[in-house]
Amino acid sequence: MVVILITIVCFAIALFAKGLTQALLLEIGVLLVSVKLIIMAYKSSLAKTEIVAELRAIRDLLES
Repeated sequence: MVVILITIVCFAIALFAKGLTQALLLEIGVLLVSVKLIIMAYKSSLAKTEIVAELRAIRDLLES
């Protein structure tokens, strides 16, 4: 959440500093890449949690 907030604040500062010019497209691209990386990291952590739970279940079955 902190990374998202910092990214949005930096985007807003760049928007006001540069105005509505062609450089705004570059700033939007950077924002979208940042959001995509954050979403990918979140999905990766969810997948890791599921894998760990499945491995624990398998270990419990093997131990019993």
